[in-house]
Amino acid sequence: MFARPSQDASTVPMRRNDLGRCQSLRTVSVVSRCMAWGTSLCIAVLASVVPRIAGAAPASSPYLFVWAMESKHPDAPLSMSELMSPNLATWRRTLGLGKDFLAVFDIQQGASFGKLVTMLPVGEAAMAHHTNYAEPPNDVLYANDWLASRTYVFDLHHPVHPRLLRQLGSVGAYGYPHSFVYLANGNTLATFQYSGGYNHAAGGLVEFDPHGRVVRAASAAVPGHANIRPYSLAVAASLDRVVTGSADMMGAQVSHVAQVWRLSDLKLIKTMVLPQPPGGWIDDEPADSSEPRVLADGKTVLVPTFHCGLFLVRNLATDSPTLQHVYDFGYRICEVPLVAGDFLVETMQSGHAVVSLDVRDPEHPHEVSRILLPPDEYPHWLALEPDGDRLAITGYGALSTHLRFATINRRTGALRLEPASIDFTRAWPDGWQGSAIPHGAVFSNP
Repeated sequence: MFARPSQDASTVPMRRNDLGRCQSLRTVSVVSRCMAWGTSLCIAVLASVVPRIAGAAPASSPYLFVWAMESKHPDAPLSMSELMSPNLATWRRTLGLGKDFLAVFDIQQGASFGKLVTMLPVGEAAMAHHTNYAEPPNDVLYANDWLASRTYVFDLHHPVHPRLLRQLGSVGAYGYPHSFVYLANGNTLATFQYSGGYNHAAGGLVEFDPHGRVVRAASAAVPGHANIRPYSLAVAASLDRVVTGSADMMGAQVSHVAQVWRLSDLKLIKTMVLPQPPGGWIDDEPADSSEPRVLADGKTVLVPTFHCGLFLVRNLATDSPTLQHVYDFGYRICEVPLVAGDFLVETMQSGHAVVSLDVRDPEHPHEVSRILLPPDEYPHWLALEPDGDRLAITGYGALSTHLRFATINRRTGALRLEPASIDFTRAWPDGWQGSAIPHGAVFSNP
C-alpha cells in the first residue's frame, strides 16, 4: 500500500561461492583420508559429512533486479487530495518524476558489490510499484506502474542485458494491476484493483499466457461488499485455489474481506469476512487484508492485514473456507511478507522493524526474531534470495532512496541487519542526475 510517512559503506560476509570452494577442498581432504581406512568406514564417514557440506553451501544470486523511478523530489509532501484522487500531471510535477526503469546490480562479494550493471528506462513514471515477488522460472518479470495503470514485461534470460518484451494496459474494464504470480503452466496471474476506471468499482483477476495474451478474467465484485479491491494473491496449486487480499492502494476506503477462487477457471468460491479476534480489536474492526502467503506445505495460507492482524484460512480445499485470527504483530501498519521455510517474515512499517514468526503451528505463530531499522526508515518491500539467506528491503522515509540488506537463518528464523546498502542517488547512465525511488526488488535465480 502506498504511504509517505546516506551513503553507507558496503561490506558483506564471505559469499557462499567462496565458502563452497573451501568446503569442496575439505571434502577432497576427507575423501582422500577415509579411503585409506577401508571402504565400510569411509562410506560411514562420508554419509555423515557430505550432506552437511552440501546443505551448507547453497548457490547465491549474483544480481538484484530493482524496479524504480527517477524522482527529483522523493520526499515532497503530498496532500490528502493528491493521495486519494491523484492528478497524474500534478503528481509527476510534485515528485519531479522522470522515467520508470529496471536496474540490475551486482551483489556478489567483493569490490563490485552494489555496482550498477545496467539500467533499462521505459515509460514516463507515475508510481513504480510491485513486480513478481521472485524471479519466475521462465525469467520473465512483470512490473507495474500502478498509478499509470501500466504493466511492463521484461525478459531476464540474460540478466546483464534485460529486454522489454511488451507493455500492458487495461484488460477490458479491468485496470490498475497490482501483484503478479507465475503459475506452473507458464502463465501469469495478476490482481487488478479496479474496473471501470480509477477507484470506480471492484476489479478482479486476469490470467496471461507466456505471450501476454489474456487466457481468462474474473470479477471480484460481490453484492454487499462495495469496497472490494483485489490487492495481492497466493496460489495453492495443489488445492486448485487462489487467495486474494482486498485493500485500496490509496486508502480511499476500507475493505473487510479476503477472497478464495478456483485456480483452474477463476471461479470465485467465497468472500470471507475478517472475523473479530478474541477480546476485540484495537481498531473498530479487522480491515484491509493485504498479502496472502502459502506456507512451506503448499496448502496452508496465512492472510495478513495492513493493520497488522494475521488470519489463517481454514478448509481452503472446500467450498466453505473461513478465516481464523491467529496473531497480532502489535504495530498498526504492516506491509509485505515472505515465507522462508518454517518462518513468515514481514515488514512492520510503523515499527521500523522486520519480524520473523515461527509458523510450523499456523494456529499459534510466535515471534522468533526482529530487527529494528533507524527511526527515519519505514520498510515496505521484502525479497528473499531463492536458494540463499539474504533479504532485500525497500520502503519510505530514508528508504525512499536506499535499499537495505538483511539475512535470515533458515533453521532458526534469526534475522540480522547487514551493513551493506545501495544508494539510489547518483549519476544514472541515461543522463538522470540525482535520486530515484526503488520499490520492487527481486534476486536473480542462481
